[in-house]
Amino acid sequence: MEPTAANIRKSIEKNWNEYLSKYGNLFSSSSVSGSSPPSVFVGSFGYPKVGVGPMVPPIHGDTSLLDLPERWLGKTLEEIVNFRLNLVRGTQNVSVSNPQGRYIENLQELAMSSNTPDSEITFYKNTTPTTFIDGESAPFGPIGEIKSAKFSGMSASKPVEKAYYDRDLKAEDAVLSLYNSGIEISKIQKCFSIGMFGKDRKLVPTRWSITATDDIISKSLVDEILDYSQIDSYLVFTHEHLGNLFSVLLFPHRWIYEMEEAWHTDRGEIGFGADAEDANGLGHYPSIAGAYFAAKLGIAEYLSKKKRQAGVLVLREIQPEYAVPVGVWQVREAIRAAMSKIPTLVDTLDQGLDLACKNMSISKNEWLAKGTTLKMLKQKTITDFF
Repeated sequence: MEPTAANIRKSIEKNWNEYLSKYGNLFSSSSVSGSSPPSVFVGSFGYPKVGVGPMVPPIHGDTSLLDLPERWLGKTLEEIVNFRLNLVRGTQNVSVSNPQGRYIENLQELAMSSNTPDSEITFYKNTTPTTFIDGESAPFGPIGEIKSAKFSGMSASKPVEKAYYDRDLKAEDAVLSLYNSGIEISKIQKCFSIGMFGKDRKLVPTRWSITATDDIISKSLVDEILDYSQIDSYLVFTHEHLGNLFSVLLFPHRWIYEMEEAWHTDRGEIGFGADAEDANGLGHYPSIAGAYFAAKLGIAEYLSKKKRQAGVLVLREIQPEYAVPVGVWQVREAIRAAMSKIPTLVDTLDQGLDLACKNMSISKNEWLAKGTTLKMLKQKTITDFF
């Protein structure tokens, strides 16, 4: 029997509470003064009126590492959790439609900042630790309702500033322009969430902005690679971090993409999820949520750089060691890391599948039983791949 969402959630919250007591900075105060990474957060609870505000650690100086997932690869789970627990989240309830006013303008200036601005926040009462985890965004520390917030020493990123003031630029075009300018995806996501792009500007909950940004960029890259010739070999890439095992199999085929996930619970059960697309894209929201687009982005970047298209299978085994979900950034960065390695070349699809599953506790037959692309490919003859 597959684990229910409620059981998985209960297990996650149990682990999170254990991390809070073992590693957490149990900050509790009616004010906080420090340097924001810079960071803003838009909640989803109560939508369309949501909690919006900055995240500030009680630390001064260069705090950028606390909210820059692109630099977390190679860090331990404990280190990343501690980064996040240092961030105190302030909130004010704001309608997502037509965001304006000095408070929102301050947060937009903070989001576009290229440095770590000095920040002073006072709360109506002492902050309290939170156990909120959504699996898409990274967790964070104490939370409190903002009474006042001041920021100083902000220095705007010029590409972000340009996109912000261009009211005729569509939100998708702003995302792609900043990505092509070399702006970190995590920064683009924050600016997207705080309503800085497009003609009809709205706040977007952080968890949604993360997925939307990955989707916009990966879709654009796939549109590009559809014009390239197909690869002519079978390539296997692997990477492991934070208790996650990743295998990527590229094979000769026009663009098709499938991602499968398997996870373990503390009850010894295994759950599966899978989604797939062809050149027409995905016609529904993926069952494995933002991880699907995060992995797709990393692979599309590789194929775009190589000027090739391929069939793609991604396998992700989430082991019990991944006790606290820290966000889908780790999927994107793990796939980027995998694709930066020298791949192993094999002669057949079966050999590729064997190698992809070699270091996983989930067997090839189990993956085959849960996916759709693999079943279809196994029924084809070799001439269908060219």
